[in-house]
This record gives sequence, structure tokens and C-alpha cells, in this order.
Amino acid sequence: MAMIDKAAALGTVLTRTKTLAMGHGIELCTFKKDRSVLIIRTGPDNFSVSQNGFEQAYYTESAKGLRSLIKRLLKREFPRSNKVRLRAISPEDGPS
Repeated sequence: MAMIDKAAALGTVLTRTKTLAMGHGIELCTFKKDRSVLIIRTGPDNFSVSQNGFEQAYYTESAKGLRSLIKRLLKREFPRSNKVRLRAISPEDGPS
């Protein structure tokens, strides 16, 4: 688990999603871990994105639409955060 700048989070997430194996993912959390965005690769070009914070929502997105979705969710879930927790998720981790 690492703390990264929110300004660099979008680029970091998009870079890491390109190399994710099927079923693996990335979780973005606030410092207090009370809000999160979970991105999991479900297919060669598909991702499931789960928003858990101010709003609870579930999205299915292609790699092309992922950038705008993540950008929108970062603004909505982490409005006053300067740092974001980044954690790699594997299928063995189970639901958190």
C-alpha cells in the first residue's frame, strides 16, 4: 500500500491497469479508508469499477472509457484529499 499525490493518481492508475492480469485490480482509498474506488480487470479490454463512498455505484467500462470515469470518480470521492492510498488487489485477497 502506498500513498500517492492525487494529481498523479490518474496517470498511475491508467499505467497500472494496462499490465493487470485478469481478476486483479487496484483500490484507491482515502487516508481514513472510509471511501474507496475499486478497479478490477474482468476481460481483455473490460474493467469493473466499484465506487464506495459518498455514493455507492458499480460501473462496467472499456479501457477507452476508463480515463474519464476514473477522473470523475477521483473528483467526486476525494474532493479535499491531497494524497490517495493505492493498493494492489489479487483474486486471493477476497472481498474487503
